[in-house]
Amino acid sequence: PTSFLLSFPSMLRDLSELMKEATKEVHEQAENTPFMKNFQKGQVSLHEFKLVTASLYFIYSALEEEIEHNKNNPVYAPVYFPSELHRKAALEKDLEYFYGSNWREEIPCPEATQKYVERLHYVGKKHPELLVAHAYTRYLGDLSGGQVLKKIAQKALQLPSTGEGLAFFTFDGVSNATKFKQLYRSRMNALEMDVATKTRVLEEAKKAFLLNIQVFEALQELVSKGQENGHPAQLKAELRTRNANKSYEHGPVSGKERERINTRHTETLSNTPLIRWILALSFLVTTVAVGLFAM
Repeated sequence: PTSFLLSFPSMLRDLSELMKEATKEVHEQAENTPFMKNFQKGQVSLHEFKLVTASLYFIYSALEEEIEHNKNNPVYAPVYFPSELHRKAALEKDLEYFYGSNWREEIPCPEATQKYVERLHYVGKKHPELLVAHAYTRYLGDLSGGQVLKKIAQKALQLPSTGEGLAFFTFDGVSNATKFKQLYRSRMNALEMDVATKTRVLEEAKKAFLLNIQVFEALQELVSKGQENGHPAQLKAELRTRNANKSYEHGPVSGKERERINTRHTETLSNTPLIRWILALSFLVTTVAVGLFAM
């Protein structure tokens, strides 16, 4: 509960500081869980990573649609940074890389992801003053922990050093992440809010955490069902198909070479229970969002 924040002197503090304090409990949970350590060890499979990327596409599509609707609204306009922050186009590149040109027909949208999407649309249309809670939670988390996640995924999945499949983590419009986050916080802190509105924003930030965790729990269930049906990795659309279609730039690949590459990518599938990795990513993404790794 945020009752301790309802006193007037407390609510005079900066919104970004209050956001961090309001989510302190989930910070502590994340810092003490073994799941983060497992992810940092690179225990991640390509199939899991693809499902996460797909759900993020639906989430950011909804978030950025509502941001565009409210870009001139004073409750959001000061933190409108589309060229610096928006992720939809980057996720589209990643999904085309992983799934191919028909990726829109291939990617799943679990019920939990749809629930998150519906909440974003509801907030954007009915309570746009709460939109900053979702934007701050997601975008500053991306900036704070994105490079860490990028390096882990690139190594664990043996993705190209040129960045294919990792556009989501690349912010070409931000030359200095630390300075930009400072700018973003200062703009957010300048938003005009009374005590009641600040309290609602803080509650919405915690709701964003919960929705995010529910998404990753749903993805775990989705993959588990695939394993039970005898398709533990569903490799037909994995890197081997994508790489074969690219012809490797340096000429065609022999049958033995393609088999070797396919085997290599198959071996990247972790034997660690999927729930460990999914909760690791969930906690890492959400906790960095409110300053765990922030400067």
